[in-house]
Order: sequence, then C-alpha cells, then structure tokens
Amino acid sequence: MRPDDLSSGRLDGLPSRPQIAAMILGPESHRHTFTGWQHYRTTRDQFIPPPRLTVRQYRMLPGDRRSDYDVYRRLTNVNLPVQETPMLEGVTRLIDRRLQGNTLRRNSPTMPGVMVSGWGNHGKTATVCSVAAAFEDQWLDFHHHLNPESVPGTSDLHAPVVYVQTPVTATPKSLCESILNFFGPERWKFTLPQLIQLVADCLRDHGVKVLIIDDINRLRMHRADDQDVLDLIRALMSFNVTLILTGVNIPGTGLLREAHFSRRDRQWVLPPLESTRVHGLEVTQIERRFELVELDRFSYSTPAQIQAFVKHLRGAETHLRLLKAKKGMLTNGSMPEYLMNRTNGVIGLLGRLLEEGAQEAMATGKENITENLLDEIVIGRDIPAEEAGPAPAGVPVEPTDRKKAPRKTRKPRNTVFDDSGPRTDAECTTEAAS
Repeated sequence: MRPDDLSSGRLDGLPSRPQIAAMILGPESHRHTFTGWQHYRTTRDQFIPPPRLTVRQYRMLPGDRRSDYDVYRRLTNVNLPVQETPMLEGVTRLIDRRLQGNTLRRNSPTMPGVMVSGWGNHGKTATVCSVAAAFEDQWLDFHHHLNPESVPGTSDLHAPVVYVQTPVTATPKSLCESILNFFGPERWKFTLPQLIQLVADCLRDHGVKVLIIDDINRLRMHRADDQDVLDLIRALMSFNVTLILTGVNIPGTGLLREAHFSRRDRQWVLPPLESTRVHGLEVTQIERRFELVELDRFSYSTPAQIQAFVKHLRGAETHLRLLKAKKGMLTNGSMPEYLMNRTNGVIGLLGRLLEEGAQEAMATGKENITENLLDEIVIGRDIPAEEAGPAPAGVPVEPTDRKKAPRKTRKPRNTVFDDSGPRTDAECTTEAAS
C-alpha cells in the first residue's frame, strides 16, 4: 500500500460512501417474508472487513475517507460472520445431508425432517438459515434460477426456502396464515381445510423444498390448539417439503414425549410410551420422522476443545478492525480463559461481548481489546458453568443468589432428672462444706 494511494483516498477493499450508505439504510432483513429472505440470502456475506491500517496509515487518509473507514469498520465489527465450529459442524452436516437426500427422494409419502434444539444464544436460527441459504444458492444455480416444477403460463415466485415463526398464540389457522403471508400479506377468509389446501398449493406452485418453522418451543402440549398445530405439522410432512423445526428445549415442550436431558449420557432420554400425555402412539410420527440435534456451547476441558475455541477466537480476530490491535489479541495469554469464563462458551454471548468491546475500543481511542476494557462491558446473565444440559420444562430453577434460610435450632433437652452416677469423695466434701 503506497503512501500516495492513502493520501488520495484510494483504498482497495473500502466501499464508496454511497455503497456504505446503501448497506446501512437498505431494507431490513425480515426473513419471514419472501423479499426479506431474498435480501438476507443475497447480502449475508457482504460485510467484508476493510484493509488493516496502522495509526500512521490511518492519519494519512483524507478526512472524508477516514470517516468512511470508521463507519465501515464499525459496520463490519458488529456483523461477525457465522464460523464453522464443532457444534455447528454436526448440525450443518445433518441439515445438508437431509436436504440433499430429500430433493432426490421420489415416491415417498413423507419427507424426514430435522429438529434443532438448544439454549438461547446458541446460534440455532443463524445456523439453520445459513445452511438453508447456501442450499438455495446451489438449487437456483443448478436450475438456472427457474422453477423446474412451474406450471406453463404462470408467473409464480420461485421460493425454494420458506422461513416462518411459530405464532405466539399458535393455532392451525394462524400457522397456515404465517406460511401464506410469506409470499405476500393478504386477508385469508377461508375455513381450515381450505387454508391447508391453499398452503399445499402454494408450496407446490412456488417450488418450496425447505420449510423452516422457528420458535417451535412456543407450543405446549397441554393446550388443545397446540396439539392441533402438531397435527398440522404432521400433515405438512407429506407436502414434499423438508421441515426444519428450531426452538429452545424442544424435548421439554412435549413434542417428544416430555423427554429429559441425561447429563451422564449427554443426550435426550424418552420415557416409555405408556407414560406419555400427548396423543398416545401418534407421537412416534414426530419422533421417528425428525432427527433431533442439540446445539451445545463451547467446552474448555480437553486439548481438542481448547483448540476449537481458540480457533474460533482467531477467526473473530481476523474479522475485527482496530488500529492498535496486535496479532493474538484474542488468543494470547489469559484472554481465551477470560472469554470462556465471561461467556461460558455461549457463542451468542461471546459474539456480543466482542462486538461491543470493539465499539468501546473505537469510542475510547484504545483501538485494542483487553481484559480491562471488557470488564466494563455488561452482557446477559450467563448460564452456570456446571450446567451440562437444558433443564426439563416446567421445573423451576432456584436462583443462585437466593439467601439460604436460617437453620432452625433444636430446643435443648431437659437434663434435670438425668442420673449422673455415684458421686465422688471430693463432691461429697464440697457439698458438706457448703
């Protein structure tokens, strides 16, 4: 990088001011609509960090380009990319394998699906959407962006992937409307059988191959409407689409017979069918047609786990742009242990801590992330490190800061009539003298 290039404002890799403004002021990515999903799919990799500059090189930039550099690196610092981790790798392989297999499956009455469960901020939605978007890119390129199942004479949207959220108060009608509203907001005044048929027609006409239903943990099997929604999900499995359900503690919601997490075996354990409380043997239609995968957090016990965590930190460090950042800013010394202790390996909390730390480093002029700087950053309440898996739904968790109740003291026993045995000569002499 030549000094005359810096003084003239020519900096390869730094977008122009209109391009930066378009990234910031562009439409928000509401993935539960066709337009929003397409915006997310086409722009998810656009935040490429600018070139690294030293303090001296930064000061050589013209004032306007220096301002552009600050705005753009702040934009990329708060949009860390989704990295491949040991936890995400297993989920990615499973979803990709299921999608590739289902698109080649013929004459099958139902398509097997995937359930992605885990704690909050474990990256479930980000992982599923990233894999689905990559699948859609491949599918569109393979078919030259044309719907291979389109009806001649029609102009239906080609939407290989549909993303919806489970309604807060879920009913079969509200879930159908959420799917239909992905293609455009309309007022659907139909009966439930008509809505289900309309959903089937839309999924077929728009060439949908993947249906993502997020926040499935909103379903509770003690409600009749939610049980009806589960019946609708079973029906959707026969519409030639691959269902991907994501949510927090899915087994504890009753979708899988109130399964509980075994900390010893590190997997979900299903109770006997005789003890289930939802629809009897019908639950096997969900259990045996969906592959449940638990998205865990980073661990820091074995050398392989430590290496994976440090590798993730190295990837984040490569993406951050701070003027005084040195190589090994996040990986040298005690920084990995510090970050693990602050976030307990939760990938969402780790990303938020690094993003806000980078913003604080720029605002204070320190331009470097240190432990002292991160001490000033407050993030969400951490998950206790001793937790090995999600607690079953409905089981209250005792807060860690709760004061212990004072222990009741037992009333002393009355010893007036106790026989202490024969008295000694000394005791007799003392009693006579008194």
